[in-house]
Amino acid sequence: MEYRRLGKSGLQVSALSLGSWVTFGNQISDDVAEQLMIKAYEAGVNFFDNSETYAHGKSEIVMGNILKKLNWDRDTWMVSSKAFWGRTENPKPNQKGLMRKHLVEGCHAALKRLQVEYLDLYFCHRPDVNTPIEETVWTMHNLVTQGKILYWGTSEWNAQQITEAHYWCVKNSLIAPVVEQPQYNMLQRTKVEADYVPLYETFGLGTTIWSPLVSGLLTDKYFDGSVKEEKTRMDLMAWLKERAMGDTVKLEKIRKLYELAKENGMPLSHLGLCWCLKNKNVSTVILGASKVSQLEENLKSLDSLPKLTDEVMAKIEEILQNKPLSVAF
Repeated sequence: MEYRRLGKSGLQVSALSLGSWVTFGNQISDDVAEQLMIKAYEAGVNFFDNSETYAHGKSEIVMGNILKKLNWDRDTWMVSSKAFWGRTENPKPNQKGLMRKHLVEGCHAALKRLQVEYLDLYFCHRPDVNTPIEETVWTMHNLVTQGKILYWGTSEWNAQQITEAHYWCVKNSLIAPVVEQPQYNMLQRTKVEADYVPLYETFGLGTTIWSPLVSGLLTDKYFDGSVKEEKTRMDLMAWLKERAMGDTVKLEKIRKLYELAKENGMPLSHLGLCWCLKNKNVSTVILGASKVSQLEENLKSLDSLPKLTDEVMAKIEEILQNKPLSVAF
């Protein structure tokens, strides 16, 4: 396993990590969830990503039970939670958002569900236009100084919002966010490769990226026939299936990427994951899996990283034709 610094912090995070979105407490049994965590941990994964909203809190309960049962040394792994959406399906006004009340209560609830004394990472899951950023920043700072969280970050915030958060931190000598969790993959590039460019140098922003394989779209199963034999992630998210599978231009690009991957002796999933890892501003790639065999294959993607030579990367760009305009900085 390769380890990378989380932005400018000293925290070392595995290049590949395991997330529980869609799967834990929903798509898979608790036994399979445990097998996935064991397989990941034995492969060197040290970061497990979660959120209050995943399976309405059940995902954190499942992960917490597993962590307690396995009893790994606490200094060998990290766990995150996120707050914004709330835990219930129809949250009342103060059960969601980034105001002080929900952030504090959400943190306490996550600690209880995960059965830990502190969160290694705590994310503001989306920006909250109804709460002043300074209130959110002060609350996260206080949670750090109280020892309830170690680092904090954002998820799907734009560059201006992250910059404003840092402004308030500098102005008031507060602990600043160190990480952003954006969607990043071959088909979704603008934020990570363009919008955030000034933030990497100015603030030392780290990234824990999600959906590196576009929820399974960048895998062999859509081309080798195996997709008919299983219920995929996109079957569970009709909106994503409609958006991705209905785009014939996009699907033609993926077919060409599939062929390129085969030419270079790797599955399409390895090509997609390694492409993300080639970006020096990616701290960790969050994997999702519903089967141990699927996770095993994706964990082996690091072995394919040397195959992504400059020539192969150039061929990928020729296929994608979606490189964002660079930002002068």
